Amino acid sequence: MENSATNGIEVITIKETQKVLDVKCAMLNDSTFEQMMMNNASFKDVCITGLKIEDANLSDLEIKYAQLGGAYIHDIGMPPEGHPAYDPSAKQRPLRFEDCDLQGSTITDCNLSDVNITDCNLNGMKINGIGVAELLKAYQQK
Repeated sequence: MENSATNGIEVITIKETQKVLDVKCAMLNDSTFEQMMMNNASFKDVCITGLKIEDANLSDLEIKYAQLGGAYIHDIGMPPEGHPAYDPSAKQRPLRFEDCDLQGSTITDCNLSDVNITDCNLNGMKINGIGVAELLKAYQQK
């Protein structure tokens, strides 16, 4: 572990070690975490605006009571062909969204096979420019 100071801020470098960090009431702005494991880590009552998670295994991730306005979630799924972790027999486990406010959101170029939408407000929702509520209403009238 190395310590140094930049602009009066202590910089701690932790490499090739096992540690359990109990961090409370701390400012860790501009911190970098790379090639590490944080299984079963917990973040509660935190501000992590501008967080970027890249090339990560987030299986069983749970995000609760979070404000995600402006979030950009993309390239989610199993590693693509050519990636070192690619496994042609691997299958993505389903995701689950509950009690989410997704109004005005955009879903583009996604595989929605076997998606189940239940008890949701579909007013104004369109698929390829076609109003879903109107389609359902017309279908129910048949």
